[in-house]
Amino acid sequence: MSIPQSFIQELLSRVDVVDVVGRYVQLKKGGANFMGLCPFHGEKSPSFSVSPSKQFYHCFGCGKNGNAIGFLMEHAGMGFVEAVNDLAGQVGMVVPQEDISPQERERQAAAKLKQATLNDVLERAGNAYRHQLKEHAHAVQYLKQRGVSGAISSKYGLGYAPPGWRNLASVFPEYDDPQLQESGLVIVGEDDDKRYDRFRDRIMFPIRNVKGECIGFGGRVLGDEKPKYLNSPETPLFHKGRELYGLFEARDALRSMGYVLVTEGYMDVVALAQLGFPNAVATLGTACTNDHVQKLFRFTDSVVFSFDGDAAGRRAAHKALEAALPYANDTRSVKFLFLPAEHDPDSFIREHGSDAFARHVANALPLSQFLLEAASAECDLGQAQGRAKLSSQARPLWNLLPDGAFKRLVLGELAAKIQIDTRELSELWAQAEAQDKRFQRGGARPAPSHSHSPYNAPPHAPAAPDWVQEFAPSGHANPYGDRWRSTGNGNRNGAPRGEWKRGSKFGRPQDSWPAPSLGPRVAPSTAPDQAVRLLLSQMKFLEQLDNDDLDTLAHQPAPHGPLFAWIESQFQEHGPQHWAVLQERLRDSVHGTFALQLMEGPHGHPEGEEAEQLQELRNILAPLLAKRIEILETEALKAYAANPSDSAIKAHYLALVERRKLLRDRVTSRPE
Repeated sequence: MSIPQSFIQELLSRVDVVDVVGRYVQLKKGGANFMGLCPFHGEKSPSFSVSPSKQFYHCFGCGKNGNAIGFLMEHAGMGFVEAVNDLAGQVGMVVPQEDISPQERERQAAAKLKQATLNDVLERAGNAYRHQLKEHAHAVQYLKQRGVSGAISSKYGLGYAPPGWRNLASVFPEYDDPQLQESGLVIVGEDDDKRYDRFRDRIMFPIRNVKGECIGFGGRVLGDEKPKYLNSPETPLFHKGRELYGLFEARDALRSMGYVLVTEGYMDVVALAQLGFPNAVATLGTACTNDHVQKLFRFTDSVVFSFDGDAAGRRAAHKALEAALPYANDTRSVKFLFLPAEHDPDSFIREHGSDAFARHVANALPLSQFLLEAASAECDLGQAQGRAKLSSQARPLWNLLPDGAFKRLVLGELAAKIQIDTRELSELWAQAEAQDKRFQRGGARPAPSHSHSPYNAPPHAPAAPDWVQEFAPSGHANPYGDRWRSTGNGNRNGAPRGEWKRGSKFGRPQDSWPAPSLGPRVAPSTAPDQAVRLLLSQMKFLEQLDNDDLDTLAHQPAPHGPLFAWIESQFQEHGPQHWAVLQERLRDSVHGTFALQLMEGPHGHPEGEEAEQLQELRNILAPLLAKRIEILETEALKAYAANPSDSAIKAHYLALVERRKLLRDRVTSRPE
């Protein structure tokens, strides 16, 4: 994309390089300029100067220099176009594009207009919710009991959605306007087209993007009803896997305090701001993603994840670890804070004080130590086999780190823990990587263990669906084992129906004999079938799924995709429901016949422990997600072929390729 030089000059005249650099580097006034520690090389005394008069930065130690655009490209890893768009968005400028077709220009203009319209709808709703808060004393009293002052409530734009099904009809006279549904404010019934407000009798938290525009809402009940928190659904403006609550409000504090504190809920953010920690943000009802981490590192080089000390908190921390590893370079800091199980940040500070909490933050577990802890899970380090297991579990995590000194230092710490020489460990892992690549190209693979291999199905597994053959690493004829091979003919081992095959040896022909009667044939079960059964049996598993998982399920072909969307909508509205409740609701739904058929069939109501069932769901989701990414890759490649000069499309395509590679590597690197 060609951007006129005149626009670049005007853009640089409007932005302040001190503000841009200050998002990433802690600066202090030093004469006419601002000084700080250089973000491009390690140093203990500041030699990095930013000039507000020249709109230029320069490091006297390493020689790096440039303007605001150059800084974003050098430090944040942005491309030129991305950096220009980032700065233009901050000052409200629209980047002109000289080499796009009139049709594409028209499409982009329509998309911008639609975005602005939806933003306006959400802002009007936010104003109405803030007005309602003033009118409902019990909602104000709830916030006061939680220690939230009027000033903090105003800063974060808190409001209240009163009880009732159609309160927004008084705000939007055209209550049937499709934009109310598209913005996530109104729900339309599938069967009767009945419309009603999504948020009712909840404290409302506006979710803003980094420009301060309202893109969605979170609502919290005043009591203990379920679900406690309810988010806006995915919309053209709001993607919970990319947005962070409170980031807009925390920008100045990130610069002054030098780090961001990532918490688990809206009230944590608001309460921490009230108690002297305005640098807190929160994920939006989903696990921390790569997009979250990348966005945070655009504002600070130091991230502290705060989690509860219970099992759920540890699981969430492990997901955050995987998301953070690709961005943990030599100049960035990532830490993990675990509070006592009985405390969240709010309660801890109220009981022990702000100073005690600040000490906990300072002493939080560094990323390298938490990586060691995560990789050592269930490893008896007093035994050689336990240390070997540590090596196997550490390799995929270590591989996520970007090249640099930090990655090499972590390798040394892992080698010491495994009790092996660093060079030898590096060679072993290099051999394992080469072996994995041979497997992926179709080379022979050693026979897997038959105990807990991820490619062997549990005894109650259904017939293997078609996707297993596509996703399994080359050399695995079937992830479920040969006895579960599905050929489309309904028999094991690829034999035509009516005979079994015995494998030949040394070129001798195969023998065959009549197959025993298998009884009436049962329609083969598919991966989406089993995912439906698992989610209808254990609806609470939705709490463990992230945005990519939900998007993959919703985009499955009918009848599965619409049914998954229905299940998620029920979860958003009512929280986790037992099968007995869902069964009654399904009877009146267009999805009822299909869902009841699956649940009442031969594989209905999966057996096993909850942990096993959740793992089975994850094993199903992995190949489905890979297939979904593959489809998105194809679409991006077509778009790039139609417009090869668009670097954003190319970057999107390469990011999808990398996502699929990382997903494949995580699966193929599991210890067998």
